Amino acid sequence: MRRVIDEFDDRVLIGEIYLPLRRLVAYYGNNLAGAQMPFNFALLATLWSARSIERIIADYEHALPSGAWPNWVLGNHDRPRIASRVGRDQARVAAMLLLTLRGTPTLYYGDEIGMHQVAIAPDQVRDPFEKNVPGIGVGRDGCRTPMQWDATTHAGFSTVSTWLPLADDYAHENVVNLEADAASILSLYKALIALRKQLSQLVTGSYEPVAAQGDILLYRRVSADGAIVIALNLGAEPVSISSSSIGFGHEILLSTFLDRQGERIEGALDLRANEGAVLGTPAQAG
Repeated sequence: MRRVIDEFDDRVLIGEIYLPLRRLVAYYGNNLAGAQMPFNFALLATLWSARSIERIIADYEHALPSGAWPNWVLGNHDRPRIASRVGRDQARVAAMLLLTLRGTPTLYYGDEIGMHQVAIAPDQVRDPFEKNVPGIGVGRDGCRTPMQWDATTHAGFSTVSTWLPLADDYAHENVVNLEADAASILSLYKALIALRKQLSQLVTGSYEPVAAQGDILLYRRVSADGAIVIALNLGAEPVSISSSSIGFGHEILLSTFLDRQGERIEGALDLRANEGAVLGTPAQAG
């Protein structure tokens, strides 16, 4: 397959491969002649804790062949929605994690508007897996419900009844409404994507973990343009991070709450419950 796609320009070979990391990275092939990106699903099933995620990142970075391009996945059509797995508050922190780790982020439709897992009644089941072995919780329909575009009938997804039911909150939680809300999770995703385009560190920068404790996940992305710091509070209580851990002279480039841009860090970074922040110098803020 790699030989075939190499005959074409602007192409990439991505493998949907569920394997432990050591076996997964083998799909890069000898001399990187395999897939350009075997999907890394490690975050789909991990315990949502700072230390667990820190260990997964370290193991993945260590296992990657030299020159391999990493990737990260937080949601897909086989697993419950990220907003349901970690909660609506932490879904914003998850967005910042996904879009600031080294490599290509893969975003599952609807996660950018915080779509949640939908309960599927027995007579609404479409997933063959659930139909073949009903009642043991293997159905995947709950994360495959229609995209919530607007508040019209069928959520703007269709002009007729949809194959799967709509979420009960689609009239409020939809693209049109969230685009009008400057503090919405959709606005956060757009701000994170814009920041990736602005900062070379988030595209080609190296990943450097920073020692932290408790619910804090801390790391740097470093390129020739300098370093930026990502600080994530994966807990439901406020935390304080000393400047000796993150460096001095920083300001907040982006908070998951979208309300602290340009705030200077003096002495310590105070994060609210379920808050993440990207830190840089005033020059990096553009």
